[in-house]
Order: sequence, then C-alpha cells, then structure tokens
Amino acid sequence: MGKQRRLKVAEVRRLVFVLGDQLDESSSALDEFDPETDIIFMAEVAHESTKVVSHKARTVLFLSAMRHFRDSLRSAGKRVEYLELDAPDNPGTLEGALELAVKRFNPALVLWVEPGEYGVKRAVESKVRELGVPFTETIDRHFLTTVEEFRAFAKGRKMLRLEHFYRPARARFKILMDGDEPAGGEWNYDTDNRGSFGKQGPGLLPAPRAFIPDSITRDVIALVERKFPNHPGDLSKFDWPVTSAEAELALEDFIENRLSEFGQYQDAIWMGQPWLYHSRLASSMNLKLLDPRKVLKRAEAAYRAGKAPLASVEGFIRQILGWREYVRGVYWLHMPGYIERNHLAATLPLPAFYWTGKTEMSCLSDAIDQTLKLGYAHHIQRLMVTGLFAMLLGVNPKFVHEWYLAVYVDAVEWVELPNTLGMSQYADGGIMASKPYAATGKYIERMSNACKSCKYKPGLAVGPLACPFTTLYWDFIARHNDKLTSNPRMLMQVRNLERKGPDEVKEIRAAATRFRLKLVGEDLAV
Repeated sequence: MGKQRRLKVAEVRRLVFVLGDQLDESSSALDEFDPETDIIFMAEVAHESTKVVSHKARTVLFLSAMRHFRDSLRSAGKRVEYLELDAPDNPGTLEGALELAVKRFNPALVLWVEPGEYGVKRAVESKVRELGVPFTETIDRHFLTTVEEFRAFAKGRKMLRLEHFYRPARARFKILMDGDEPAGGEWNYDTDNRGSFGKQGPGLLPAPRAFIPDSITRDVIALVERKFPNHPGDLSKFDWPVTSAEAELALEDFIENRLSEFGQYQDAIWMGQPWLYHSRLASSMNLKLLDPRKVLKRAEAAYRAGKAPLASVEGFIRQILGWREYVRGVYWLHMPGYIERNHLAATLPLPAFYWTGKTEMSCLSDAIDQTLKLGYAHHIQRLMVTGLFAMLLGVNPKFVHEWYLAVYVDAVEWVELPNTLGMSQYADGGIMASKPYAATGKYIERMSNACKSCKYKPGLAVGPLACPFTTLYWDFIARHNDKLTSNPRMLMQVRNLERKGPDEVKEIRAAATRFRLKLVGEDLAV
C-alpha cells in the first residue's frame, strides 16, 4: 500500500460512514471519492453482537469481512479510519462511534448509503442532527429495485403477492426471458421443485467450497471467543467467504456443482446434511460482497448452456430477483410498526431448547443443533420446522424474530424480519403470505427422514406417541377458527377439523394444553 498523506482536520470534506453490511466497492457512497479530502469511517461495535445474542460465526463473518474490505480500500489508495472492537475508546454503539469520528475530523458533510435496518437508520440520523452536521444518504445500488419503486408497486394494492412483483421484474430486467415471454413459456416452476429424497436419501453430495480462515479471520475468531465466550456457535468449523473474491468462487462452485439439482430438492431435508444442494450465497449478498446481478447472470447462463434445468434456475432466480427484492420492499413499506404485528395474538416465550437443541423431537433437534453449531439452516428448516413449531405453539413472534436474527450468519433485519413475521409466523395477518404455513408432522415425514428416528408418530394427535406438531396443528386450527374460516385457502383445513367429533377435538385441545404447560409452563387454552 502506498504511503498516504495525513489529512488535517480542516481539510476533511466528507466523512463516508460505511456500515458492516455495506461492503461494496462500487457503493454510491464512494462515487467521486477524493482521497485528498475524504475519509471512510468504519466501526466494529459490541452492540451489534449483543442487542440479540449473536451467533459467534455471524459476528466473525461480519468483522472479518469488514477488515478485509478495509484493507482492500486502503490498497486502492483510499484513507480508511477503522475502529476495532477492542479499541480502548470504542463506545460500543454505531452512533457513539460516529460521534467520535465527527468530533475528531469535523467534516463538512457526513455521507452514508441507506442502511438496511430501520433502527440503525434512525439512530445515525438522530446523532448527526444532534451534532449539527450536514448529512446525505445515498441510494443502495446493490439492489435491482428501489424502496420508492416498491412503494409505487404497492400503492392501491390490498395484497402484496410475490408473483405480482416478480413477473414484471423479470420482464423489466430481461432475466430468463425469450423476447417478451418467459423462458419455457411459464413464469413459475414451483410445482416442479417440491421433491423429497425418498428412502434412498440424497446419496453422495458435492461438499460446498470451504474457505480456510486466513490470519485476519483467525485474529477475529480469537477476538470473538474472548469477547463473547457464552454466545452460541462452534468456530472450529468456520469456513464462510469473507471477501468478494471468495464469494465469487462460492458462486461458481454452486453453479457448477449444485444448481442443477437445487430446484427439485430445495424443500427437502435430510438429517445430518446441512448444505444439500443449497447455495450458501445469502450471507455474501447480504454483506454486499456479491452483486446479485452477477448471480442472476451466471444462473441464467447455466440454463442457456444446458448445464441446469429451467425449473432449478427459475426457482433460484425467483429467490433473488423475486423474494429478496420483495421482502426488502415489504420491510421498508411497513416499518417501524411491522415489528409489533401479532395477528394471531401469540404470547408464549420461546422454548428453552431453541438455545440447546435438546428435545426428543428429531426434526427440531437436528435443525436447531445444526443452527447452533454452524449458524445455518436452509429455508424449509427455518419455515417448516423451527418456524412452524413456534407458530403452532403460540410463541410471541417478536421472540421468534430475535432468535432468527441472532443465530443465522446471513441474518440482517430487512430480510429476516419479513421472512419471520410475515411468512413463518403469519404475524402480519396476510401482508406477505396468503395463509398461515400450518402443517402436521406428516409434512415433515414426507420431506425428510427425521421421523424414522423419532419417538413420536406424525399420524397421531393424541396419546404418548403423538407428534407434537400434529397435536398442535389441530389445536392451532381450533384456536384460530374464526380468523381461518374467513380465509379461502384455509377452508379445507377448517373443514377437516369439523369432521372430527367434538370429543376428539376436546381431547386434542387438552393434550395441546398439557404439552404447553410442560414445555413453557403456561396454559394457552381457548
């Protein structure tokens, strides 16, 4: 790195504040950056790992990626002032760190890219206003669509369905299109992407590319072990990409080795197999190490070259161009009130086993144990195992949100909160999902091998071997009968409950109440 001239305080024109999930060298905040007059400021703060008890791997990923990004910027000739986590003057919060920087450099302007979290946006804005410093917030060009464009899309709509957003986005950006028509003649191949592995299991799987921690990452691992020793996580297995170059290698690995089978098996679960055919790219995109445009282009190129079937490629593209952009729009459209939504009036605490994995339910034990060790579970494990159980039990959705934000390496609030409250817990009352994702243990039996090693029987709702998912499912339908009856997509499930005699329903509801009392010590009987 070339020698940099130390700027005098009076010469600082712009202080560019870069947050930990904005590691994008093409960031709009760096447009017209002048190394003679501008300074980039970055800060590691304990509050970001303690406002929820952040998984060790999540914290390591953020801090290591930040430090690598810092060094890359410096190598490019930019001046970066960087506050490390264990610096003696570190105030522990983003706004406190920003105040230190402003008072030190007295910039004419503070500049940042729009944050991905409502609370961070308000805290930073409030601080610079308090300090009396002019500031500018620039657009986040990492995303293909803007928050304002989503507001325009949502205006006048009673329902914000993904498909209504996704199809125009495909056409607008000319992704997986043949002229004006979708490739293959259909917009959505979701019905082709619901396969399970069957009795034979997934067989030999290509292991995702692992990235051995370098000296920077090893230093961060030691720091995190020292500062947050009681947080969940096993850092001996840390192998996530922490640079743009590594993220691109991870993308190529997925495209070449797993994309072709991703579609058919994206909803499948297999005990002891955390990765299966999933991409492991969300964390890289959410930190802005990987441009989603590049991901979309490579996926489509695989289809055009005959390397991956259309259903797999379309399903993957829908997650990025559709779902990822869509949930960000929902988040900013409805915050700050969105986080308080609780349509089903759920009040229970999160069961303690979510922090230990110690439960006799095999599917939950496997998914949670994997999560606590690796900081990862794929979307069906999140939606239809850990999330489904919490919803059926009646856990306060804010507690579920805080757990998901804490334990997954790819969790940032703009994407995690709508996925949890909207999709997983139906707490927003249908803003995102057209119905609650409610199912008995039979769904898990169909999509995984977990039930074979479980003491509980998914077909039973009562008795000592009754599957808690099945018991709680029927109790859920009964408890929320009034709300569900008015939902056309839930009528069949409501009618199935009505076919059970009153004595059977009473027995199921009593069993559900006993289970809740045993699990969380609270009676939730209606």
